Amino acid sequence: MDRDTVLAAFDRQMRQDMRADGPGARVEWADGVVRQVGPDDAWNGVVWSDLDRSTADAAITAQVRYFTLIGREFEWKLYAHDRPDDLSGRLRAAGFVPEPEETVMVAEIRDLPTAVELPEGIRLLPVTDAAGVELMTDVHERAFGTARPQIMRRFLAQMAEEPGSVAAVVAMAGDVPVSAARVEMHSGTRFASLWGGGTVPAWRGRGVYRALVAFRARVAAERGYRYLQVDASNQSRPILRRLGFEPLSTTTPYVYQP
Repeated sequence: MDRDTVLAAFDRQMRQDMRADGPGARVEWADGVVRQVGPDDAWNGVVWSDLDRSTADAAITAQVRYFTLIGREFEWKLYAHDRPDDLSGRLRAAGFVPEPEETVMVAEIRDLPTAVELPEGIRLLPVTDAAGVELMTDVHERAFGTARPQIMRRFLAQMAEEPGSVAAVVAMAGDVPVSAARVEMHSGTRFASLWGGGTVPAWRGRGVYRALVAFRARVAAERGYRYLQVDASNQSRPILRRLGFEPLSTTTPYVYQP
């Protein structure tokens, strides 16, 4: 995989030409940035910018003013290769708070294992309704130590209104959910993306996470996508690297609360 070529395609297809990622959201180009704006449950924020040292501060001020006016917390999704090179400092100075850095990793789906090999005692349950979403929520609370109900509400809306754009699965040990993950298919691009992969502590290190990656890679392959992309945490990055994912950049969410 040619890293520079894939990174350029990622920037163009997933950022510059981003399409709204859920019901009720819209994408706008304004003041040198590409932003998504939507209801409370939507992801609101800046995903791309074309700035330099002479324009960055004004663009940041414009976005703060805009999202404050509509009463939305928002995220400036900053990538390591974005310019100007001091953009992170300018965001901090404007009142943004950084969250943990993640590694942007990509693999060609044809190079990934798609045969799902499950540990003994585990079965997979595709998420197709609200009951499945409740199982996902339970896993995420125990795996990550936090509840994000807005993500689950958004996923339910996507399933109802754009069913071909998302898929999710829960790993069950008997009647107990122990891992969950979802994949989003980005129409008009060659990328599908992995989100929310988490396993409860007692089941980590047994191959459950790898099985969910294979499941989602197979779904994306069946729908004709070429690349699988993930914003990887420190915990998942080594596993993804062994499976064949390569790092392209890093990304840090800078969050602003009006």
